[in-house]
Amino acid sequence: MSFYHFARGVCNVVYSLLFRIRVIGKENIPEHGGVLLCSNHISNFDPPLVGIRLKRKVHFMAKAELFQIPVLGLIISKIGAFPVKRGGVSKETIKGTLNLLRDGNVLGIFPEGSRKNPGVGKKGAAMFALKSGAAVVPTAIIGDYKVFGRMTVIYGKPLDLTPFSEAGSADLEQVTEYIMQEIQTLIREHRKEVA
Repeated sequence: MSFYHFARGVCNVVYSLLFRIRVIGKENIPEHGGVLLCSNHISNFDPPLVGIRLKRKVHFMAKAELFQIPVLGLIISKIGAFPVKRGGVSKETIKGTLNLLRDGNVLGIFPEGSRKNPGVGKKGAAMFALKSGAAVVPTAIIGDYKVFGRMTVIYGKPLDLTPFSEAGSADLEQVTEYIMQEIQTLIREHRKEVA
């Protein structure tokens, strides 16, 4: 058993004890090939929740400062996270991310970038999707992480980005809006259902 699978199992147990987790739409995630799970961002608890119930390993970007914390830095690197510096993504990070997707891996990403601007996406996810050809799966997290409260993760159907295949900077904005609209649609459609 890899460290990732061990850590995912531990997180799954802890989250399952703390929250009533419901997962919808796992069948929408392609079994092979590069995949971008594009999710809304409501808490620092989001990354594990997005990945703990999936068969495929999910990689995440994480603040570079976290890798400098003893033990934590080692753990998060072992479970597939990689560092991103504040103030912008370096060329090395962009290249590494594209290679990760082109090699057929899964990347969890929060287009909002932080929890300060809910519903407003940055163009990074759109750029990664268009340049790598990875499938984009809109993902919605619904809940407030109250102990024993309901937390729901919804994976939508992969988005068709072929109309944006000749992407210029304007198209990146359109793709970003499209991704964010699909995430918000999932939230609206399921909010009453999971309340």
